[in-house]
Amino acid sequence: MKTSYSSEDVLVRAQDTPNPYAIKFVVNHALKEVGKATFNSPEECRDLPLIEGLLNLKGVKQVYVFENTATITHDGSVSNEDLKDCVTAVLKTRIPVHNADFQSEEERSSEGTTSVQGRKEHENPFLNDVEEILDRTIRPGLQADGGDIEIISYKDYELKILYQGACGGCPSAMMGTLDAIQNILRSELEMPDLYVIPI
Repeated sequence: MKTSYSSEDVLVRAQDTPNPYAIKFVVNHALKEVGKATFNSPEECRDLPLIEGLLNLKGVKQVYVFENTATITHDGSVSNEDLKDCVTAVLKTRIPVHNADFQSEEERSSEGTTSVQGRKEHENPFLNDVEEILDRTIRPGLQADGGDIEIISYKDYELKILYQGACGGCPSAMMGTLDAIQNILRSELEMPDLYVIPI
């Protein structure tokens, strides 16, 4: 879907994140209208030239998009400043032809529906309660840092989660953040035996 603005109308702000290998970019135009998406290779996004262009940049390992933000995870082979310049150039030149209303392969094949907040709606009411708690307590901070969390499954007091964007591979996500998530959920759900397991 072609838009009626040019690359000069695109404003991009780069922000460092707690993950030394992830940079968050905030843009004044939507990158994803509904939900969120993670891409790990150019082959996953042949119909999305903006995402494909970002993944083709030297050192880029992953692109995570949510609303008007893109989090770029890299391998450290390019300096942060050089990477910021390259990503900004791709965003400015490709946003005018970007379709922000796309659905990722995962969204198209997902059994659940996606809420406006970008998370999955579950058939299990317990998981929806967990999502509501995360929306209210944990997600705003994770999203501010260019990341997020997805619930994968729950069984026998074990809640499996997947860190997204800057949270994936971040040392603080595996320690302090994980403890905070587990403690908040144990308290609010009154389940002292609940264990949160990142996969």
